[in-house]
Amino acid sequence: MITQTTPEPTGPTQAAEPQIRPPQQWWALTTRGLSGIVRNGEIIFAMIAPAFLAVCFYVPLRSLMDAYPGMNYAQYLMPIIALQSVGFVASASAMRSSMDGLRGINLRFRVMPMNSLVPVAARGSANAVLLAISLVFATIASLLIGWRPHGGIGGTIGLYAVAFVVGLLVAVIADALGLLAGSPESTSQMLGLPILILGMLSTGFVPESQFPEWIQPFVRNQPVSQFSGAMRAFNDGTATWSVVAPTVYWCLGMAGLAAGLLVWAERRLRA
Repeated sequence: MITQTTPEPTGPTQAAEPQIRPPQQWWALTTRGLSGIVRNGEIIFAMIAPAFLAVCFYVPLRSLMDAYPGMNYAQYLMPIIALQSVGFVASASAMRSSMDGLRGINLRFRVMPMNSLVPVAARGSANAVLLAISLVFATIASLLIGWRPHGGIGGTIGLYAVAFVVGLLVAVIADALGLLAGSPESTSQMLGLPILILGMLSTGFVPESQFPEWIQPFVRNQPVSQFSGAMRAFNDGTATWSVVAPTVYWCLGMAGLAAGLLVWAERRLRA
């Protein structure tokens, strides 16, 4: 008896499943990140932190600092209000990435058909939105205490560019540290204290001459002082390369550190 066999179909028996492209993945994860920011109350903190900084430092120090010849303390204080606001907000990104690690979400992303850069880009986009909100409310708080932009369009763009780039770099570094840290508690300790200490030991709140002589070299050359000085120069219309160059070099160094930490974190996730 001859048995006839039915030939197997040469074409596909069913339609191929649609592939989700990286831009769609990025948008979905960015939306998820923004939802978490709203749900966790981070957006509220981004709004009230600048006002808190303005009240805590401008009100008690205004009469003392305005006594200096040529000093307008509202003009002087604006850069550190913006920098501290974006610094504190950016550090919150470490808590979010650390919590994702504890919940196994980062490992879940590793087994999905997704480029490893997509989650990093999505977290960066969500952080950028939060930083922009923080800068808007830092501007409002500064305007209320008497700050006014005097550097023209170019100077004002330069001022905000410094604050935004610094905040974004801090956010990327914080995000990588959150991936590497063992717990959210250790993450907050790694970031909270350095940001606070560098802010207080800087020329952001008071001039260098108000510090003891032995610590003045550190106060003068540390990054927050350089960022504040560059922002004031942009705001006054007196920015030159010699004034802005240290800020550029510090930002390049922070970018290198952020890249190194992200590579390290990626290798840890693959192990």
